[in-house]
Amino acid sequence: MHERTVRARTTIGTVEGFTRDGVHRWRAIPYARPPVGRLRFRAPQPPLPWSGVRHCHSVGNCAPQQRRYTMLGVGRYQPMSEDCLTLNVVTPETSDGQPLPVMVFVHGGGYILGSSATPLYDGAALARRGCVYVSVNYRLGALGCLDLSSLSTPDIPIDSNLYLRDLVMALRWVRDNIAGFGGDPDNVTIFGESAGACITATLLAVPAAKGLFAQAISESPASGLVRPKEIADEFAHRFVRLLGARKEDAADALMRASAAQLVRAQHRLIDQGMENRLGAFPIGPVTGDDVLPLDPVEAMRSGRAHRLPLIVGTNAEEGRLFTRFLKMLPTNQSMIEELLADTEPAARERITAAYPDYPAPSACIQLGGDFAFSSAAWQIAEAHGGHAPTYLYRYDFAPRTLRWSGLGATHATELLAVFDVYRTRLGALLTAAADRGAALRVSNQVQRRWRSFSRTGSPGDDWPAYTPADRAVMVFDRKTRVEFDPHAERRMAWDGFSLAQ
Repeated sequence: MHERTVRARTTIGTVEGFTRDGVHRWRAIPYARPPVGRLRFRAPQPPLPWSGVRHCHSVGNCAPQQRRYTMLGVGRYQPMSEDCLTLNVVTPETSDGQPLPVMVFVHGGGYILGSSATPLYDGAALARRGCVYVSVNYRLGALGCLDLSSLSTPDIPIDSNLYLRDLVMALRWVRDNIAGFGGDPDNVTIFGESAGACITATLLAVPAAKGLFAQAISESPASGLVRPKEIADEFAHRFVRLLGARKEDAADALMRASAAQLVRAQHRLIDQGMENRLGAFPIGPVTGDDVLPLDPVEAMRSGRAHRLPLIVGTNAEEGRLFTRFLKMLPTNQSMIEELLADTEPAARERITAAYPDYPAPSACIQLGGDFAFSSAAWQIAEAHGGHAPTYLYRYDFAPRTLRWSGLGATHATELLAVFDVYRTRLGALLTAAADRGAALRVSNQVQRRWRSFSRTGSPGDDWPAYTPADRAVMVFDRKTRVEFDPHAERRMAWDGFSLAQ
């Protein structure tokens, strides 16, 4: 296949990418200095300039994680390194010269896995429809999303919320450089799925992110992953014990440990949390520092978050994925009883009563999915909708192959529509003949909405904003439609529920 090279100028040097399939691509452009050596556990520093041309043709490193999560294809794994703070840019080969809206994607993976190089997140289909697409790596797990700042010493300073600082730095790179790739720095939409959706929503409450994006899309954010400083400090001390270090040597031990040792200890920490208290997840945002002064939902509710247009939503059967893989959600009766053990009896009764068939397996899966995801989307829509245009959706579509497999419209399946997978060879395999037309219609619907939103801040006149008066929800399915407060009893059952006792 014949490829041409293409170049762009950035503030710190020229980057060379390549042209293929109607798009220009640049891969692994550094947006910060490698956070290695003395920069480990420190806020990201601006990248160093280079002379000449930097070749950005191949994927870079992903953040350290368990190797099985880094698979790019059969027998192909992405290299891992702490030197991972890079981003990828995809632009349409032809455009009319007008600056294009920019869509910045933040990958998911529970704050412990994932990469911008995952083939699903390629983004060429989005770019071909008229945007500049950027996908970003950020530090994961113990190296980026576990708050170890309480272990700081005068000699070894350790910063908090490193991954949020990384993403602010990446958004600054976009602001300063994206015009050279044909993008409009004043019209940036951030979007993400799962942990990436939590990050997207969280950035609305990060003061340093003000002015760096104009819209946000949060696809299946999870609930209850924000922790106050004192709980984070307890996890930090547990983590150091798992590393085999004494409290007084903690900072030194963190600097000496290999990335692989840190990843192993973080997985033991997560397992411990799951055993001791269901849902106590040690990794993710911490409130109370300069990066994230307030809990994001609290900031939205009080009008102190950035008042920008937001799309937020979930999939109809979020919990089903977690009955097969990553069994971290309460999707059966014994796990649910444990989850609700410390809850006031009246609240426990209210929650289980909202699922009339409980404890039937399907009701347990629905309850687990609502606990983890739908409750977060409802909370965010209620809080942000009081101060800024907010649009709530539910993604119901699943081709028969996913229904037969028992997954249905589970967690992450909306990404197949967002990234236009149903038009690819994999998409053809997923859709039996009878489903192909429906899959393409749903894909067109979702993409049209996301595209309109990234251009104008509105996903279309026929998608009403979410307000407490009518709680409109756009339902994406074979027949896409608007419903009003479709799950009122389930929404109200989780209102005010918190694991933080």
